[in-house]
Amino acid sequence: MQDVTPERKVIPLTAGETTPENPWPLALLSQKLKAHIEKAPPAWVEGQIIELNKRANVSYLTIRDIDAEVSLSVTVWGSVMAQLATPLERGARVVAQLKPDFWLKTGRLSMQGRDIRPVGLGDLLARIEQLRQALAAEGLFDARRKKPLPLLPHRIGLITGRNSDAMKDVLRNAALRWPAVEFEVREVAVQGVNAVTAVIGALQELDADPAVDVIVIARGGGSLEDLLPFSHESLVRAVSAAATPVVSAIGHEADRPLLDDVADLRASTPTDAAKRIVPDVAEELRRVDAARLQLNRRINQLLEREGDRLAQLRSRPSLAHPESMLTARHEDVVRLGGRALTAVRTQVGRHADQLVHLRAQVRALSPQKTLDRGYAVVQLEDRSIVRQPGQAPSGTPLNIRVAGGDFTATASTK
Repeated sequence: MQDVTPERKVIPLTAGETTPENPWPLALLSQKLKAHIEKAPPAWVEGQIIELNKRANVSYLTIRDIDAEVSLSVTVWGSVMAQLATPLERGARVVAQLKPDFWLKTGRLSMQGRDIRPVGLGDLLARIEQLRQALAAEGLFDARRKKPLPLLPHRIGLITGRNSDAMKDVLRNAALRWPAVEFEVREVAVQGVNAVTAVIGALQELDADPAVDVIVIARGGGSLEDLLPFSHESLVRAVSAAATPVVSAIGHEADRPLLDDVADLRASTPTDAAKRIVPDVAEELRRVDAARLQLNRRINQLLEREGDRLAQLRSRPSLAHPESMLTARHEDVVRLGGRALTAVRTQVGRHADQLVHLRAQVRALSPQKTLDRGYAVVQLEDRSIVRQPGQAPSGTPLNIRVAGGDFTATASTK
């Protein structure tokens, strides 16, 4: 009988080399997964405890992410829990050092908590304050960025919790003050891991609606942990980027969330928000009546004052007897005309006398008067006057002018 030995299969080295005809044993896959997972270093994470069960010396926790709907189961040994000053409770915010662990027999992945530390209120406040300073340095809280609220909003966007007292307060008080006001309400989660995403989504939806004149984010107070979403950086930046004015009405005086700083208006409570975004119709009617009375009083005072001024003007002589003003001016014109005529006549007489005197002076100094006194003017043929004997040698023809006329002569030298 022939001995037949079955051929031994070669196990693939990598997962990519496996085939339906040549698979890995399940134990090998589990071993490789465990080896790969054990290489991962421990990591510090932050979250919120939503489940806490203690069995013997082991505590089983479920920690959920602060901002996302993600959770992990964590196993913590009693020695780690014993190091805590105060026992952990559900809802507590913690930071934990986790190391993944893979169980070969069951193929279950678990997280081992090597260290765990509660995040105290002081730590949370310090983080919020650091974020506040960083955002303030960017100018997100600058007063110049604040948008004014409309004097009389027609439609108000309201972001609040589902069927919350804050929503009822805003709706009731706003309707009491101004019955015609309309609301566009968005009921969303205002605490927990989904709060930030829900509030931002509602804010962007209302901001895109051109009919919404102002947006109110309202919540009726709460603990610091409950109000953490309203200090989230994403929500703060979304409010800063909104084109519609935003009112913060969180109602928490002790610790102001960052939403109060970036909002265009901070209201102390939802009721205060309703009072500050819409006017009181009764008060406005009273103000209108008071303004009307004041306007009537001012008009009457103006009419009385102008009437008195008109009476004073009419009582003046120039208006009471206007002809007297013309008579006085006529007398002035006659008097001034007489004075002007006298002055002109005096000046004419004076200047006539000066003219006679000047005429006599001119005649006395004229060449004819000199000739009349016996003088003569001797001229050469070229009509030039002889002033020196040398100008007329003997035999020079001369023209002699005397008072009675001209005659000629011949020069003769003695």
